[in-house]
Amino acid sequence: MNTPTNNTPRITIFDTTLRDGEQSPGCSMTPPQKLVMARALAELGVDVIETGFPASSQSDRDAMALIGREVRQPVLAVLSRCLAGDIETSVKALEAAARPRLHVFLSTSPLHREHKLRMSREQVLESVHRHVSMARGYLDDIEFSAEDATRTELDFLTEVAQVAIAAGASTINLPDTVGFTTPEEIRAMFQHVIANAAGADKVVFSTHCHNDLGLAVATRWPRSKEGRARWKARSTASASAPATARWKKSRWC
Repeated sequence: MNTPTNNTPRITIFDTTLRDGEQSPGCSMTPPQKLVMARALAELGVDVIETGFPASSQSDRDAMALIGREVRQPVLAVLSRCLAGDIETSVKALEAAARPRLHVFLSTSPLHREHKLRMSREQVLESVHRHVSMARGYLDDIEFSAEDATRTELDFLTEVAQVAIAAGASTINLPDTVGFTTPEEIRAMFQHVIANAAGADKVVFSTHCHNDLGLAVATRWPRSKEGRARWKARSTASASAPATARWKKSRWC
C-alpha cells in the first residue's frame, strides 16, 4: 500500500447532483428529499456539495437552509448569476452553513455575449470584477465560472480569469458548457490560461464537461496531470446533456 506524502495530489469530490443533476426530467426533489441526498453524499465523503440555485426558487432556499443546519462537514456551495440580487439571496441562504461557498458565473463566449447577455467584452469584465468583489465581501470561499469557456477566445478567457482572481475568487471553473470539446482542446485551453493569467498559481482551476460526444471523462484526464485542478461529479444526467463528468482535484496537499 502506498503511503500519501506532502507531494501526493489529493482528489476532492465536488457533487452537483442537488443543483445541476436536478435538471433531469423526473429528478426534481423537495427540500426534505435533498436533505436525505445530502446526508448520503456526506456519508460517502464528498468534500463539496452544491445544494442549489437560491435565486431560482423558494424551494432551493429552503433546501439550503435545511441542509446547512444538519450537514456540517462538507463545504456547501450555491450557484449565483453575476447579479447583486442573486448574490444577496445566495448569501442569506448560506447563513446556516458551517463551511459556505458562493459559486458565481457569467457567460464569456462571443455567441453568449452577443445573443444571451447583449454585453461587450468590457462590460463582461466589469461585471465579473464587480460581482466577484461583491461576493468576496460576504464570504472567503468564492468560485467563479466562465460559462461556455470552451467557445471563448483564449485571450479574453485569460483576461476574465485574471480579473476574477484579482477580485477574490479562489477557484476558477472553465466549463465545456455545450459538451463539444476534445481532450486536446481542453488541455490547450487550460495550459494557455494558467500560463498567462496573473495569479493563476494561487488558485484552484476547475472544469465541468458534458458527455454529448462521449468524452466527458476523457476531457478530465488532461487536467488531472497538471496539478491544482478540480474535477466535479454528479449522480444524474441533465436534460440538456446525457451526462456530466464533474470531479474535483484540489491543489497539492
